[in-house]
Amino acid sequence: MELKNYVRSIPDFPKEGILYRDITPLLKDTSAFKFVVNKLSELIPEDTDSIVAPESRGFIFASAVCFNLDKELILARKKGKLPYKTFEVEYELEYGSDCFQMHIDSLKPGKKVAIIDDLLATGGTISALENLIKNFDCEINSACFVIELMNLNGRSNIECENIHSLIDY
Repeated sequence: MELKNYVRSIPDFPKEGILYRDITPLLKDTSAFKFVVNKLSELIPEDTDSIVAPESRGFIFASAVCFNLDKELILARKKGKLPYKTFEVEYELEYGSDCFQMHIDSLKPGKKVAIIDDLLATGGTISALENLIKNFDCEINSACFVIELMNLNGRSNIECENIHSLIDY
């Protein structure tokens, strides 16, 4: 399946100079979505205990993969969205800054964790998640993406060495 056919490119969104990769056509097509979920599921190491997903598009893919693999889904939310005590980390995006939080009881020490998100750009989001997960003394054994923007070299900003993406631009 040619997944690029299900990704729409939108120039100057969310601000001028950004070429946004819109996955809504992929989500709308049930065959393409199933294909992506199954491919991501194949990339998760068998010994993975939990899958961490950043808000918000990471939730879409990670929840389906967790269902496929019978794994724990752990949410990394934007600041102020979680009701219980949290760890938090601030991070820079290619067009601003933000903050992720996770409940302090999200992960138990020693767990093996995978990260799933829709897009790897500069690596700032995933680097922030790696720093956040350090609070739990867990091992990140893989990071998987639907899309990777190769010219931004985001891999160089991620500590995890087991990185996979299904589509590259």
